[in-house]
Amino acid sequence: MSRSTSRVTLALIGAVLLAAACNDGAKIGGPDSPSLRVTPGTNYRQVEFLANPLVSEVTVFKQQHQAYNTSMPYASAQFIPVTQQFITGFGRPQALADLLSTVLYNGGHGDMLLFYPDRDPTTTGWLSWALQPGVGAGGRKLTDDVVDLGLTAIFSSFLNPTGALCQPFQLPLCTDNVNTTARAPAGTFPYLAGPF
Repeated sequence: MSRSTSRVTLALIGAVLLAAACNDGAKIGGPDSPSLRVTPGTNYRQVEFLANPLVSEVTVFKQQHQAYNTSMPYASAQFIPVTQQFITGFGRPQALADLLSTVLYNGGHGDMLLFYPDRDPTTTGWLSWALQPGVGAGGRKLTDDVVDLGLTAIFSSFLNPTGALCQPFQLPLCTDNVNTTARAPAGTFPYLAGPF
């Protein structure tokens, strides 16, 4: 059997196995997760929602996390005022709260991580689509320190100097003090470095 025939045969076997795994009532889930049977006609419930980092974790009150997790990205009208109230609650200006809520909630269309595949891939980065309108590709890179970026946007002079509580990327509020470059991503899947 030639090498190309072997590849075709393996591809066909893989397609058959994939089709078998995706049939009605197929069991899904890894060895460390509970078994789940996907049944046609079953309504599933969203239990978690994490798009843009730190929106729910920082700007939404803890008692509202469940409602946020189960209703986003469609409940922007409910949660934009919550995010704005959090930001202005620290003495930051309403203009900053308006800007951040517009960016994080995609102009009121929902908390979604936007990515534009038709734009220059070198402009990929968290919120780059908003900081470089029409240029930034969005998404996020594995090297993006989204926690520090998010905290800095909210609490520092990075986007608005009025009432800034710390300098960009410095303690006490502008960084989690965890260096994302401590372990560089690998060049092959799964890309992320293992735990320390």
